[in-house]
Amino acid sequence: MKNYFIGLLISLLSVIFLLPASTLQAQQAEDQPATSEEIDEHFLNLRHRLDQLDKAVDDIMWHKRVGDVAYIDKVFLTGPPRVNEPNPNAHGAGNPFRFWTYIFVPNDIDPAEEYPLLVFPHGGVHGDFNTYYTHIIREMIAQQYIVVAPEYRGSTGYGRGTFEAIDYGGVENQDVYAAKEFMLENYEIVDSRNVGIIGWSHGGMISLMNIFEYPDEYKVAYAGVPVSDLVARMGYKRHEYETYFSADYHIGEQVNENMEEYRRRSPVYHTEKLETPLLIHTNTNDADVRSYEVENLINRLKALDKDFEYEIFQDIPGGHSFDRMDTRHARETRLDIYNFIGQYLNPPRQFNSVRELEKAAYRFN
Repeated sequence: MKNYFIGLLISLLSVIFLLPASTLQAQQAEDQPATSEEIDEHFLNLRHRLDQLDKAVDDIMWHKRVGDVAYIDKVFLTGPPRVNEPNPNAHGAGNPFRFWTYIFVPNDIDPAEEYPLLVFPHGGVHGDFNTYYTHIIREMIAQQYIVVAPEYRGSTGYGRGTFEAIDYGGVENQDVYAAKEFMLENYEIVDSRNVGIIGWSHGGMISLMNIFEYPDEYKVAYAGVPVSDLVARMGYKRHEYETYFSADYHIGEQVNENMEEYRRRSPVYHTEKLETPLLIHTNTNDADVRSYEVENLINRLKALDKDFEYEIFQDIPGGHSFDRMDTRHARETRLDIYNFIGQYLNPPRQFNSVRELEKAAYRFN
């Protein structure tokens, strides 16, 4: 472990010192100063290298924070080809896209038995699955869920290629589905009849889109503060947020230039497809995914007479993160979420109280 950290430090020093030096030498050899575009490009690449270092460190932390209760693995999978291939004529263009996926398996399971699976897509426009979710993973593991958490295209920490392969609301949903299929095909301990999906924010949106696209593949779903309507969302977010979507390597157009494409990527326009048991949460003081965006989704489901459950929380501290935090209210809300999911997946050790949840997540008696 010590040698691993030394290697990481050397890599970081190389990124910070050696790469800029080599770039400068190349420019001096050409006897011309770097342009502002070249400097911007250099620091953009540097940022992605530092994100990769941060991801490597966080991967180590997973073993420290969850390794006492779970077997942790990280596997390399494939999803559909890139939608916006930067060089469509290049050798290998059109090949399946490659992405990493976390797997968490309780370390006290019976290998002769089968256990329910939770598919857990992370949030964020360019987010990643990191140790922010430590306590939630510990809670899931304690109930003897197996968890798969895909780092679908667009995730941060895997270099510029993965970052710019983003397809928000598009084939990223198929990446998540591919991770679920991998588990069913390769882990005999997974009960294929008991698969659920759970996510918050962008992860909640992916949860919704998965059950809309694959209604027979999931037995239950939870969507916490889910991004629901990209058209409405672009109306209240800042310009910097819009540029994530209008980037040349992404949608390439603003919402007013191609509204139909933004609708296609929004759960609110697919509500007629709901067949899976579903719980939705939103919070009225959420400054990220405004509650009225989620309420629009809820109202559309009601209008279609769909069978689902929801709760609109009133100004709970924590805003967008209110039920992922470590407050008493967050713990109580997560227990309600697990109770809903447990009705359908029947985990071997379902929590009966907040006290049991706390013991699992925070390691105190």
